[in-house]
Amino acid sequence: MEVIKTDIEGVVIIEPRIFKDERGYFYESFSQREFEEKVCRTTFVQDNQSKSSYGVLRGLHFQKPPYSQSKLVRCIKGAVLDVAVDIRKGSPTFGKHVAVELTEENHRQFFVPRGFAHGFAVLSEEAVFLYKCDNFYCKESEGAVAWNDPELAIDWRIPAEKVLLSEKDKHNKNIRETDYLFDYNEKLY
Repeated sequence: MEVIKTDIEGVVIIEPRIFKDERGYFYESFSQREFEEKVCRTTFVQDNQSKSSYGVLRGLHFQKPPYSQSKLVRCIKGAVLDVAVDIRKGSPTFGKHVAVELTEENHRQFFVPRGFAHGFAVLSEEAVFLYKCDNFYCKESEGAVAWNDPELAIDWRIPAEKVLLSEKDKHNKNIRETDYLFDYNEKLY
């Protein structure tokens, strides 16, 4: 696998080595050993899958300690714009984001470390999205930042009037107003 660094330390794009022939293709989608060598030491404990239609925007979500999570995400059907936002107070990249298009054709994966809010918008008619998480989900630990916070200035590549949100995501606060932010100096792993 090739690891592509982004403008924010720790947030990386992963491109697998794909073997194609007349039968189709094969690739190793995850290797714990290689991930730890090239990205970071963590153990994924939960896999999640979602199916969504065009315009659905899920995010920007995170979990507060002690249930904070890293996520390794990919799109196995369709296309999404995936976004990681640095929500660590004191970080030199606080409030900055990385956005990457994940599709069934490019097979890319995106690693979102602890200390980041995560979200995605569906760009295709339909998308099936997979998440590997390194901590278990805990409802009481949920946190979120508004998808349309002007300070974040995220181009979701969907007209605002076409965005479909959960009822809960319609009420998320801007980054400076959210109930919780991580501390850049806090050890999260």
